[in-house]
Amino acid sequence: MTRIAVIGGGRIGEALIAGLLESGRAAKDLVVVETHQDRAELIASRLGVRVTRSVADAAVGADLLVIAVKPGDVDGVLTQLGKADLNGGDTDQVLVSLAAGVPTVRLEAKLPAGFPVVRVMSNTPMLVGQGMSALAPGRYARAEQLELVTEVLSSVGKVVTVTEAQMDAVTAVSGSGPAYFFLVVEAMVDAGVGLGLTRAVATQLVVQTMVGAAALLDESGQSPEELRAAVTSPAGTTAAALRELERGGVRSAFLEALHAAKHRSVEQGAGDGTAAN
Repeated sequence: MTRIAVIGGGRIGEALIAGLLESGRAAKDLVVVETHQDRAELIASRLGVRVTRSVADAAVGADLLVIAVKPGDVDGVLTQLGKADLNGGDTDQVLVSLAAGVPTVRLEAKLPAGFPVVRVMSNTPMLVGQGMSALAPGRYARAEQLELVTEVLSSVGKVVTVTEAQMDAVTAVSGSGPAYFFLVVEAMVDAGVGLGLTRAVATQLVVQTMVGAAALLDESGQSPEELRAAVTSPAGTTAAALRELERGGVRSAFLEALHAAKHRSVEQGAGDGTAAN
């Protein structure tokens, strides 16, 4: 069985472990590195996996090393891994980084020569098993290792493979994407309250509409344009609302927003990587 070490016991690390357990992975094949005692005890009791404070200890015998810490803590983890008993060149071990804005070349530079690395950009819906993860393999990652990483991350959502050069665009679209969605929900709820609904009722209406619309888009096989047209009667209420959204420049606003997010992601990747999403 594949042994997996998750370095970082925060919400993302815990979500990944929980997803792996739910997908059928044995607790004995999983280990978490968490330095905060209270958090370590909570994870151990909640998930039933081994928890250690030592990165080097967790790395021993692990096939998959998953970095799930804040970007500013990555260098410290890599330094500790450098002291561990890692293999170089033809190793079956592979490092997976979930840290935003840290390019594969920076990871590879601090590991033994030829060590396989896979960079991942996930988003927060992985906390409920509905994440979107994009994988970018480093120079030395083999096809079977990328397949293993895909399988592991599929336990908490869907997975695509992209190039390293596309990761800043991925960050702008799906990495930051949940925040755009939440802003739209917030705006619609506020508008509903303005129309005379209670906030509780407006929230329920908007959230379930979003959940249902997303499921319909995912399962129907139809494009968003087709689905939008299907609920837009000529001169009807939906057409009137969409006309105002277009007049307000919603498309151009999203275009500019995603360009800004991509630009900031490029800046972070070129800097010290201490900023998060």
